[in-house]
Amino acid sequence: MAEKPIDQLSGVETTGHEWDGIRELNNPLPRWWLWTFYACILWAIGYAIAYPSIPLLTDATKGLLGYSSRAELTADLDGAKVAQGGILEKISTSSLQEIVADPQLNQFATAGGAAAFRVNCTPCHGTGATGGRGYPNLNDDDWLWGGDIDALYQTIAHGVRDPADGDTRISEMPAFTEMLKPDEVRQVSAYVVSLTGAARDPSMVEPGKQIFADNCVSCHGEKAEGNRDLGAPSLADAIWLKAQGEVEIAAQIRSPKHGVMPAWAGRLGDVAVKQLAIYIHSLGGGE
Repeated sequence: MAEKPIDQLSGVETTGHEWDGIRELNNPLPRWWLWTFYACILWAIGYAIAYPSIPLLTDATKGLLGYSSRAELTADLDGAKVAQGGILEKISTSSLQEIVADPQLNQFATAGGAAAFRVNCTPCHGTGATGGRGYPNLNDDDWLWGGDIDALYQTIAHGVRDPADGDTRISEMPAFTEMLKPDEVRQVSAYVVSLTGAARDPSMVEPGKQIFADNCVSCHGEKAEGNRDLGAPSLADAIWLKAQGEVEIAAQIRSPKHGVMPAWAGRLGDVAVKQLAIYIHSLGGGE
């Protein structure tokens, strides 16, 4: 067997491997590193014996210590439920006003409502409750059905146009395709835009005002301030949910869009709905 060459500079035997003229020195590993490596192997074997670690076909080894992270989590959750039980019972039996008046209950309900909002409400209303096209902003003072805490509770509990809830909020703007001529739709759209901005054709505003008075005031009010009893939005505050600008407003008049908010009482329970109402009210937009 041929002897392995010796590196001339260091005097250390090489491994015999060579890459582009570079030879690998056959330096032994430090003893401390080897002992650490062996200790890690022993620790890993001990861990595999003591704790669940080796997967089987339908299960895994239980380990000599019988430890289970799931069992530990279940115990922690059970303990948290016991600790919260008294507070949740108080929330269940207290009115919204009583909860808000009690600092401890109010703090707990607000935190619980924030958690419930992140899980259930952010897909539509956004993480900051700022809403988006077709989904209302919950931070401002523009409320279709009212922004006091009782109105918020009613809306959350029973939803809007939810066919599965008999107490749901219902408001549907009719399509004016047959009631108004195309020119009249453009005129009333110009009038609505003029309430917060400038119409493209100012000559259409005055006839549009008359059309609005004849067809729209029963829901939106004489001053277009809206009607919360009917869920009719204000058209005089430059806050638009479904449409903005004359073209979109005209399209909404011809073929209205009607969104649906699900009723949450049956899904989350009364306590969670109360917490959601209190949290949303705390955002600052509630009245």
